[in-house]
Amino acid sequence: MTEYAAIDFGASSGRVVCGRFDGRVMVLEPCHRFANRPVRLPDGLRWNLLHLFTEAIGCLRGRKLDGIGVDTWGVDYALLDEHGRVLGLPFHYRDDRTEGIAHVDGYAVTGIQDMPINTVYQLLAERDSVALREAHSIALVPDLLAYWLSGELANEITNASTTALLDARTGEWARGLIAELGLPSRPFGALIEPGTLLGPTLAHHELEAPVYTVASHDTASAYAATPLRDEHSAILSSGTWSLLGVELPGPVFTDSALTNERGVDGTIRLLKNVMGLWLEQECARVWDAGFAELHAAARAVTGTVPIFDPDDEQFLRGGDMPAMIEQACGRRDMTRGEIVRSIYVSLAYKYRLVLERLEAASGRDVRTIHVIGGGAQNELLCQLTADVTGREVLAGPVEATALGNVLVQARASGELGSLADMRAVSAASFEPVHYAPSAVPEEIPS
Repeated sequence: MTEYAAIDFGASSGRVVCGRFDGRVMVLEPCHRFANRPVRLPDGLRWNLLHLFTEAIGCLRGRKLDGIGVDTWGVDYALLDEHGRVLGLPFHYRDDRTEGIAHVDGYAVTGIQDMPINTVYQLLAERDSVALREAHSIALVPDLLAYWLSGELANEITNASTTALLDARTGEWARGLIAELGLPSRPFGALIEPGTLLGPTLAHHELEAPVYTVASHDTASAYAATPLRDEHSAILSSGTWSLLGVELPGPVFTDSALTNERGVDGTIRLLKNVMGLWLEQECARVWDAGFAELHAAARAVTGTVPIFDPDDEQFLRGGDMPAMIEQACGRRDMTRGEIVRSIYVSLAYKYRLVLERLEAASGRDVRTIHVIGGGAQNELLCQLTADVTGREVLAGPVEATALGNVLVQARASGELGSLADMRAVSAASFEPVHYAPSAVPEEIPS
């Protein structure tokens, strides 16, 4: 039996998961889970990557593994000098340094949904900085962590596609756009695919394992582990962000509200980024409340609740989320349960609108939604999604990202032969929870 480790960092938590593979079923064992809390320094909001890396390595030290891979969120990066030294910890995408940056009209090349968090805007925000001027390499967050593990630096393509600086047609850096924006070309190095062997772990980690690139954008890993039924299926990666999309053989440029991100084997995830459970997470922080308590309060609400646009940019940076939601709903007297249920219902209606755009752009008829990630455990949100969209929901696997990570490693080591094989193992390993649309769907609030 082989064993692979997935270092899987999400926007709100980090985890290390080991996958044991017997040739048919992949059994996941959570090894360590810890909070991912950014730090606010004098120059802005940054990720505490040294802490995250230490937590991940500490739980694996002394083990002998058949592989190790890293996946994280997208868009954020570090710049490195000619000796591979980091020129400052990566900024957090919710930092406000991109405010006021002029719009970049690059969709016809990159196919990436325009958002202020995109790497292109972050780089433009430091276009005149010493760090960018001295940079010899750029490393997206999982590239950086894999480099710290193995000593080999490479830009993995699924995460590179989130930068809005990758040509969606060719899968190469959009060097014409980079030059047009006045950004230096030197940091943008060779791109590699998921499943590439970087090398063994560095000796000082006291960890024996080959390090592989995986689908290092966490959504790409999660999509790879989704046991898709057929072309009538959509995938909803539900967590801090909601990423709802369909898998296609090539990019589609007809709707600039949709994004074209690369997946395993050159597939394209045509999807929309929706604000997701960040809204609930911020409410829980402000209230100092547990999620089980908030789920119960939302279930207890009877009648309709007001809805709002969860993608309103006012929600991006966080703050007093309950007050912002009340303002968006035009109410000042909402209970906690009403606010949380309003979040869920608003997300479900947003999913319905996104599905309509996906169907129009792709020509697909979506009949089933695979909900994966942490949000797959939220029974109320899954049922509301089925009711409002009028489509069957299949929830799970919850640890889809870690599962996709270790499946790519198993394929890279020769145990699996194709993306279809990986999904067959996922289907054999986990049984989804079914949610059918109710006969009487959730009423549209007035």
